Amino acid sequence: MTSREAPHATAQHPIARAHIPGVPRPGEPGWPSRPSAPSIPGTPLTPGSPDLPSTPPPDPGPVPPTRVWLDPHAAWQGKLYERLLAKRIVLASGLLDDDAASRLSAQLLTLDAEQPGPIRLELQNLRAELPAVLTVMGILDVLRAPVHACVSGEITGPALGVLASCPSRSGYPNASFVLAEPRLHLGGTVTAVTVREQQMTRMLDTLYFRLAEVTGREVDEIRDDARRGRALTTGQAIGYGLIQRQETGSRPPVPGGPPHPGPPR
Repeated sequence: MTSREAPHATAQHPIARAHIPGVPRPGEPGWPSRPSAPSIPGTPLTPGSPDLPSTPPPDPGPVPPTRVWLDPHAAWQGKLYERLLAKRIVLASGLLDDDAASRLSAQLLTLDAEQPGPIRLELQNLRAELPAVLTVMGILDVLRAPVHACVSGEITGPALGVLASCPSRSGYPNASFVLAEPRLHLGGTVTAVTVREQQMTRMLDTLYFRLAEVTGREVDEIRDDARRGRALTTGQAIGYGLIQRQETGSRPPVPGGPPHPGPPR
């Protein structure tokens, strides 16, 4: 009987070995493999060099100086108002709300406390909220110094109450006077809206009574003109009774040119 011999490796038939994934075989590049050096915990590595820790960034250098350009005319408006107040001239323009009414009242009270000399109140393109107008009207009623109001541009709606509260009133030649009802935006419960409407009606009546007192007209006529949005020129405002005269130019007329407009006869 012949016995089977155990297989043995020969040069022609090598013994097969198990291969571990990721480990190079004998004869392949990287054999024999070496364990990589462990990275330092918490230190980020430079991209492209996984085995070397990244170099810490250099310390930031000094910040280069920055030049700031200051506008020498940034405070021109405040300085101009101060110069006007020194001449006892107060300027009111734009929307007269609660904040603007507080500033205007403070300026008028300050000038009145300094001396009893006259105050000139310039009203330029003035529109106003009704509560703010009543606030300024109350201040004008208690001033000791006489106030002369002069209108330029357009004055409309409740802002006419400020004009009517001044004992002396005039307008520039191109001024415009618009009688108009204020627009109200009420919201809330029915009871709250009703109460607010009644309050605004009383405030509006106060304004119309003041305008009627100054112009010598009936309150109903003032109310009707306001509902229709009646607009008046300077000459028509004089005839209506809103103002007393028209401002005239102080410069001499140019030879051969048109004369300065004067008050209507």
